[in-house]
Amino acid sequence: MVKQIGQPHRQVDLRSAKPIAKKADAELLTPEHRAWRTAVLQRAGYRCQAIEDGKRCHVSAPARLFADHIVERKDGGAPLDPRNGQCLCGSHHTLKTHAERVKRMAIKY
Repeated sequence: MVKQIGQPHRQVDLRSAKPIAKKADAELLTPEHRAWRTAVLQRAGYRCQAIEDGKRCHVSAPARLFADHIVERKDGGAPLDPRNGQCLCGSHHTLKTHAERVKRMAIKY
């Protein structure tokens, strides 16, 4: 027989835990940003601009596409300059965002 020491731990059912709701930056909800996004996506022909192994990604509308800041706003990129924008599919947007965060963290430490 195993004797329990101290207070028993309460178990939490994480299946019912709700994630914190995401909230968009107010800047991203402005008419100016929406116009920038439209310009970036139109210029790309509503097709992901990522290049892998010398070939452009094949993902295009109606798939979800992101108008991505080439130089992120946090890093001083121009928020509304269409030249600082590129159209990326969800997969390439996630990869790019992660890589930028890793670089930013490396600079801090």
